[in-house]
Amino acid sequence: MKKKPFAKKSLGQNFLIDQNYIDKIITALNPQKNETIVEIGAGRGALTKKLVERAGKVLAIEIDKDLTPVLLKEFDQQDNFFLIQQDALEINFQSLISLQSPSKQAKLVANLPYYISTAILQHLIQYRNSFTELILMLQKEVVERITAFPGNKERGYLTVLTEAYFETEKLFDVPPNAFRPVPKVTSSVMHLITRKGVGKDFDEIIFRELVSLGFRQKRKTIQNNLKNAQGELLDLFERRNGVANVLKKAQIYEKSRAETLSLDEWKSLCKYLIDE
Repeated sequence: MKKKPFAKKSLGQNFLIDQNYIDKIITALNPQKNETIVEIGAGRGALTKKLVERAGKVLAIEIDKDLTPVLLKEFDQQDNFFLIQQDALEINFQSLISLQSPSKQAKLVANLPYYISTAILQHLIQYRNSFTELILMLQKEVVERITAFPGNKERGYLTVLTEAYFETEKLFDVPPNAFRPVPKVTSSVMHLITRKGVGKDFDEIIFRELVSLGFRQKRKTIQNNLKNAQGELLDLFERRNGVANVLKKAQIYEKSRAETLSLDEWKSLCKYLIDE
């Protein structure tokens, strides 16, 4: 009997093997027969098996070419299974889902490698309107950062960016011994629901630049960070008589730190910066 391919450190692979946590993820996703599910990191197919049984269509994405034969042997006879051997960071999810899903939308589930989790999350934000909801398994610290409330020191750029486009909720932790090989860190599963109509209430490019600048040096006050604006952002502040004036109009205390600001306050700051 041929052995299954070993996990590759270079790809950050840790395969989920604990059936209890597999079932908990499936319950959280709740796939239906009329739904298309995108799975990033199909691995050896432990989660894929449950998805194929319950979903209308499964688009399994796996970058590791050595796992292709394993997945095809297991699922190629299933008419609702489609394997995409590609890097998820290079996929145009809008095109993929539009071709495969009658509703032009899908649910997504992913066990994301720790070293590229932030990059993939930002990529998924770009294609957020193609997803109704996402179930993501990430390193526990990353999930805690994403779901941090205003005032929490873990709150950062990724928190505000994700919160702007999704309703976020941490669901449960997954211990290292639920994986093979056993990672050195605990994982957490989180639920994201896409917010509708996002982008109509603020300028997305300015918003991202503003939040990024606000968190550039977390020990500094929001006013001192924003004073380092350059390019278009600097022009906007100068047209509104400076950072202090914009903060005053947005009713934000100039000595606040970025992690204390709520999403609404960031949006307000963006609004007063660009409104004529």
